[in-house]
Amino acid sequence: MTDAANLFGRGFSFPPRIDANGQVAWSEGTKNIREAIQVILLTEIGERLMLTDFGAGLKHFLFEPNTVETRRLIEERITQALEQWEPRIQLQEVNVAEDANDSQQAIATINYKLIATQQTERVSVQLNLGS
Repeated sequence: MTDAANLFGRGFSFPPRIDANGQVAWSEGTKNIREAIQVILLTEIGERLMLTDFGAGLKHFLFEPNTVETRRLIEERITQALEQWEPRIQLQEVNVAEDANDSQQAIATINYKLIATQQTERVSVQLNLGS
C-alpha cells in the first residue's frame, strides 16, 4: 500500500469499475475520500439493508421547489450525513446555491479539511430539484 492509502484508506473505486488489468479498480488517498463523500450523498436513507440510516437521502428533494428554504434543508441534510459517516474530514462549509444556468438545479459545494493532514479540499455536486 502507498503512504496515501495508509494515511487515508483504500476501497473500491466509485463508480465501481474494472481496471486495465481486468481486476476491480481501487481508489486510495484523497481520491478515496472524495469518492466516499459521493457515495454518502448519492445513497438514500434505507437503501442499504445492513445500515438503514446510511446516506444523505437527497432524492427526497427531487420535486421540491428550488427555494432558499429547500436549499438550507439540503445543506443541513448534507452536513448531518457527512458528520455521521465520514470521520476522515472536518466540514468547513456546506453551501447549496441555485444553478445560474438552470432553475431546476442546485449546486452543493462542500469545503472540508482532511483530519490527517489539515489539507483543505472541495467537492461540488449537482442536484436535480423541482419547480
